[in-house]
Amino acid sequence: MMLIKQITTKSLNQINFNNHRIINTLNPHSYLIAQSDKTFFDALKSSDVLLPDGIGIVWAKKILNKTKVKKIAGYDLFLHLMNDLNNKNGSCFFLGASDDTLKMMEKRAYKEFPNVTVCSFSPPYKKEFTNEDNVKMFTLINKVKPDILFVGMTAPKQEKWVYNNNINIDAKLICAIGAVFDFYSGTVSRPSQFWITAGLEWLPRFIQEPIRLGKRNLISTPKFIFEVLYLNIFKKE
Repeated sequence: MMLIKQITTKSLNQINFNNHRIINTLNPHSYLIAQSDKTFFDALKSSDVLLPDGIGIVWAKKILNKTKVKKIAGYDLFLHLMNDLNNKNGSCFFLGASDDTLKMMEKRAYKEFPNVTVCSFSPPYKKEFTNEDNVKMFTLINKVKPDILFVGMTAPKQEKWVYNNNINIDAKLICAIGAVFDFYSGTVSRPSQFWITAGLEWLPRFIQEPIRLGKRNLISTPKFIFEVLYLNIFKKE
């Protein structure tokens, strides 16, 4: 419940990102993973801003804290920050995904946000990075000193990596945004506004990728609903 309490009630326009450094998002699946992964839990808990990226979190916030919040997806955060960078002639660094995905992201960003200086790097695909891997990433990022570092390695890997290494990163703001890399590059289609407004963004995504998202939607979601109702009934902290 602690992570649910930490969810911000502010809209993106009300958040002063100049006063924060690490931005993460929370959905029902990541909430449950964090219950059995202490490092992931600590990473989320230490966020300067933790956003409700999932209609389930919005519902839980209302049930447990009697507070109404609006879902803020990682994609919404990304576009908001990129627009701000474009207005300020800022810079960003994309860390994660494949070289092809990053090239497509950069190509689109150059068209939509021409005033933003964009750099990127595709780290090796492995469960854990070596010290050599990390040093290479730090070196490339710090050479640019971006206003914003966007990390897209999927959860919980990305949040844990930022948590363990942010002290070595010379960037004003660090955002772990996972699937946004696929959405923005076009390698995965984001559901239409109809599904997003209806609070059913997860459904088209599940139909599109049933194997990858099966555990999240068929196991994690029911468990999350049960836990929230249990916490509400017995008023557990």
